[in-house]
Amino acid sequence: QVQLVESGGGLAQPGGSLRLSCAASGSIGSIYVMGWYRQAPGKQRELVAHISSSGSTNYADSVKGRFTISIDSAATTNYLQLNSLRAEDTAVYYCTIIVGLSDYWGQGTQVTVSS
Repeated sequence: QVQLVESGGGLAQPGGSLRLSCAASGSIGSIYVMGWYRQAPGKQRELVAHISSSGSTNYADSVKGRFTISIDSAATTNYLQLNSLRAEDTAVYYCTIIVGLSDYWGQGTQVTVSS
C-alpha cells in the first residue's frame, strides 16, 4: 500500500508561481512513475506532468516551459513548480504514483489563479 500527501496549493495571481509537493510512503519500491493530474470544474481530469524513478519526465503541451516536475534525493517526494500561472491553470491538482500494476492517488490540492 502507498500513501500520498500533497501540499502547496493556494491562490496565485496571473504570472505568479506556486510549488506543489507530494510525499509518498509505503511500498514504493525502486521502479515507479510519479506525476500530477488536474481537473477543472466541468472538465475531465488531465495529465500535467510525470517523472519516472529513472528521472525521465513528460509534460502536457499546455504546461511545457512553465511547469517543472522534480523528485528529491530520497526519491519519495516529488515537486511540481508552477510558474507563469494562467487563469486556465485553475484546477484541483492530484498527485499520483504508479507502482507495478497499481496506481495510487492523493486527496487533491486546489490551485486558483486569479487577480
